[in-house]
Amino acid sequence: MKNIYFIGIGGIGMSAIARYYKFKGYDVSGYDRTPSPLTAQLEAEGIRVHYDDRPDLIPADVENTLVVYTPAVPADLGEMVTVREKGYRVIKRSRMLGEISEGQRCLAVAGTHGKTTTSTLTAHILTHSGEGCTAFLGGISRNYGTNLLMSHTRTVVAEADEFDRSFLQLHPEIAVITAMDADHLDIYGDHEHVKQAFREFASQVSGTLIKKLGLGIGPEHTGARILTYHSSDPAADFHACNAVPGGDGCFTFDLVWPGGTIAGVRCGAPGRVNMENSVAAAAIALVYGIAPDAVKKAIGTFTGVKRRLELHVAKPSLTYIDDYAHHPAELATAISSLREVFPGRKLTAIFQPHLFTRTRDFAEGFAEALSAVDKLILLDIYPAREEPIPGVTSEIIFKDVTAPEKVMLKKPELMEYLEKEPLDVLVTFGAGDIDRFVEPITRMLENRI
Repeated sequence: MKNIYFIGIGGIGMSAIARYYKFKGYDVSGYDRTPSPLTAQLEAEGIRVHYDDRPDLIPADVENTLVVYTPAVPADLGEMVTVREKGYRVIKRSRMLGEISEGQRCLAVAGTHGKTTTSTLTAHILTHSGEGCTAFLGGISRNYGTNLLMSHTRTVVAEADEFDRSFLQLHPEIAVITAMDADHLDIYGDHEHVKQAFREFASQVSGTLIKKLGLGIGPEHTGARILTYHSSDPAADFHACNAVPGGDGCFTFDLVWPGGTIAGVRCGAPGRVNMENSVAAAAIALVYGIAPDAVKKAIGTFTGVKRRLELHVAKPSLTYIDDYAHHPAELATAISSLREVFPGRKLTAIFQPHLFTRTRDFAEGFAEALSAVDKLILLDIYPAREEPIPGVTSEIIFKDVTAPEKVMLKKPELMEYLEKEPLDVLVTFGAGDIDRFVEPITRMLENRI
C-alpha cells in the first residue's frame, strides 16, 4: 500500500491520521467540502487537497490505494460511490485509528465532554516529561499547534469518540471516561444506549479504567481495575483540594492520589473545568508511571486547546473568549467557570446550535443553560451533515431562555450588531462554523478604545 486517500480530510480526526501517514512516508491526498485553516495547513505540509467532488482525482491504482472516510460524508457523494464500485479497500476513520493503535500501549480518553482537553493534556504530560507518545487529538493543542504528536515510542494517546460508536474500535491499556450524558441521539436513539456503548468501551480496557466519580460503570462491566477521579470530592481516588483561582482564572491546587499528595499544582488553562480535566489527565499519567514531579511541571506549562475556553482579548474592561461547547452540559459547565473567573461582570454569549437533531433533542436543556448569561445572541442552527427538520429552528431554544436580554440574529448580521454593542465579557459557543467569526471579532475588539 503506497497511497492513502481521505474523503473528508479536513475533519479534526481525519487530518491527524492523514498527517500520521504522511509522516510515515505514504502518498497522502484527499477531498473535503470546504477549505479551512486545517486544510490549508495540510496543503502546506505537502498533502494534496481538493474541494470539489472529483472521482477522477482519486489515485487510479486500486490495488495500492487505501481509502479512509468519515461517516459525516454523504453515502451518495460521487467519490464514495466510485471507490465502492471500483473495489478500493474502504474503511472508516475509527477503524484506521484502531489499526494504528493495535499492538501499542493505548491510552484513551472517552466522554461526552472533556475528552479533547484531557487527552491533549495527557499527551502533553508524556511529551513534556520526556516519555514521549504518538497522539491523535480532537482539537489543536496550543502548546504544539497541531492535532498530531509523533514519537518513536510504542505509546499512543487517543481521543476516543463516541459518535457513530467509533471508540469501540479501541482496546486501551488505560482509559478515562469523563461523562456519559445523552448525546448523538440520532445515532443511539436514547440515553440508555449511550450508556450501554460506554460500558462496552469499558469492557475493552485491559489495565486500568479511571472514571469520573458517580458514573454508572462497575466491576460487572469490565475486567479492568477501576479508579475514580473528581475535581473536589474526597471520595474519589484522584481529586483536588485546597483549590485557589489566580487572577488569570487558573487554579492552583493539591492533587490527592493513591500514592500521596502532590502539593501546589498549577493548572495552565483557566477555569474549574480545566482543573478537573487536569486531575483526569494526571490520573492517567500517574497510573502509566510518570513521576509525580514531572506531572506537576507539565500541567503548569499546559496552555490548553484551541476553542476550549480560549482567551483572545484580555483588556481590563473587555474580554473575549471562544469555546467549542455544543451540548447543554458543556454550556452549563463553561458558563459557571466564566462566572467564577469573572465575578460581577456582564456576560454576553453568542451561541450557534449544531445539528437539527441535537437542537430538537436538547432544546429545553440549551434554554436552561443559556439562561445563566446576562445577554444571549442566538444564531441559526448549523446543519453539518443533516437536512432540516420541520419545526426545528433556533426559536425552540430562544422562546424558553430567561436571560435578562436576548436577541436572535442571522450570521450576516452579527458583526454589524456587535460593532454597536457595549460589551464586557463576550464568549462565542458552538461546534459549527462560528469559529470563522473569531478573528474578525478579535480584530474589532482589539481596536476598541
